[in-house]
Amino acid sequence: MYLLDSNVFIEAKQRYYSLDFVPAFWDWLELSFRNGVLASIDRIGQELRDRNDELAVWAKQHQHIFKPVDAAIQPSFRKLSEWAMDPSLAYSQEARFTFLAKGDYQLVAYAHAHGLVVVTHEQPRPEAKKDIKIPDACDALGVDCENLFAVIRKTSAQFILA
Repeated sequence: MYLLDSNVFIEAKQRYYSLDFVPAFWDWLELSFRNGVLASIDRIGQELRDRNDELAVWAKQHQHIFKPVDAAIQPSFRKLSEWAMDPSLAYSQEARFTFLAKGDYQLVAYAHAHGLVVVTHEQPRPEAKKDIKIPDACDALGVDCENLFAVIRKTSAQFILA
């Protein structure tokens, strides 16, 4: 199963698959969520619902796709926070605390705890000091990480005109 980051929804809406331009993409998301192929977490859903746009409306109408954090995630939270706070890493204190406060932290920990693949548009930047990127956190915990387009291909999704 694939676990989606907020930027997957946001970039789809703003760039590639706007809700009015490619509704088949959003139908594919819904079908994939119902079939247990895709999911996301509550914190990501909240980030989307906090927006003041049509994506917020969509997220409110599809709250069932955002899974709650459960007790199984606690050891993964601990492991990920220990990695993020490791003084041997080049990240600034601000970057560490920002990461631990964001949905990215919960997303990676949830994927780790449940053996899921994270889907994000972020690119790895292990040398960065200003922010911790999802692919780097995934790598630290041995969690697979893909971009949306790879997932679309792997799931054989097609958005065909009627």
